[in-house]
Parts: sequence; structure tokens; C-alpha cells
Amino acid sequence: MLWIAFAFVAFWRCSQPSRSNRLKARAMTAIADAAAPAATHSAHRALAPSPTAAHREFLTFRLGAEEYGIDILRVQEIRSYERPTRLAQSPDFIKGVIDLRGRIVPILDLRVKLQCPEASYTDFTVVIILDIGSTVIGAVVDAVADVVSLTPDLIKPTPQFERQGHVDPAFVTGIASLGERMLIVMDIVALLSSDEIGLVTKTAHG
Repeated sequence: MLWIAFAFVAFWRCSQPSRSNRLKARAMTAIADAAAPAATHSAHRALAPSPTAAHREFLTFRLGAEEYGIDILRVQEIRSYERPTRLAQSPDFIKGVIDLRGRIVPILDLRVKLQCPEASYTDFTVVIILDIGSTVIGAVVDAVADVVSLTPDLIKPTPQFERQGHVDPAFVTGIASLGERMLIVMDIVALLSSDEIGLVTKTAHG
């Protein structure tokens, strides 16, 4: 019976990266669909308004025990975590930079930024490449989950005096209940202060 147990453990370990890759592939498909050029759909919009116009799509991911969602239009791609090049005298949450097809991209660990109790690196750890307007950053998270479509009425406001997971309420757009799931909808741009955005921009441009 011992060899059966060893075989099961080996199979489980091998299946974990594959599952992570499937989640990333599914999320990237949704990102590509969301980022399709507006001109592709302009003729359809001219004929009739879309019945799902009020829906917004969010990429969901995990930080510790909590699940978060960010506007999928902010997401450029999802990458497996690779150790970035460390920069001297940078804050702890800026892990370094990577060369993304000729562009220098700062890598921020959201778990460190939000003071999560643990920030380990596993096969599920991924980097979400985000467009925050002034620059492009990579955000390290524990794992991506899926892409969900939400209408405004599903996103409930949260009292400003209550913390949601590890996120200050000032950075929370609202809370969405999806069956047994509780999703914290995050404003990723507001999460970074103006000084931090300036530092990230400076890092990206050397």
C-alpha cells in the first residue's frame, strides 16, 4: 500500500503546475477578449445596445485566505513568477524589475505591500502585469482564480471604517457575493499612493 501512497503524492505534485497553467490560460483568454479593439464591435453597437453593457469583468486572485477582484481592462497578461533583478534601496514591496520584451517593469509583491502574514513562492504564485495609467507594473499574488462578470448591483459598498482582508477600505470599491464566495473588489490604482506611483515610475525608467 505504501507504493500507492507514493504514486498518489507524485501525481498530485505533477498536477499542481498544470492546474495553475490552466487557470492562467483561461484568464488570459478572457483578458484577450476584453481587450479586443473597439472597432471590431462598433458596428454591432451602432445597431443595438449590448444587453450586457452594464456588466464588468474582473480577474480574481488570492492573497492569503481572501479573494480579490480587479478590473480586467487593467490586466495585460499573467506570468509565472520569476525572481526579478533586485534594486538597491527600494522598498520591501518592490521586489525588483524584469525585462518584459524590452520594457523594464517593476515587480510589486502585493502580499508584502498589504502586510499579509506570509508571502511564500510556489507553483501557483503568479505575476499579473497591470496598466495603471502612468506606467506598467507587475503584481505578485498567491494565485489567480478565474474571471467573473459583475453588474453594479452585485457590488455592495463597504463601510469606510472596516478593513476588508488586508486591504485598507479606501482602496476597496465594494464587496460582491458569488454563492459562497466573498469577493473584495479592489481599486488597484488607488492602492498605490502618489509617492509610490512616482517611485515605481522612476524605477521603470531607471
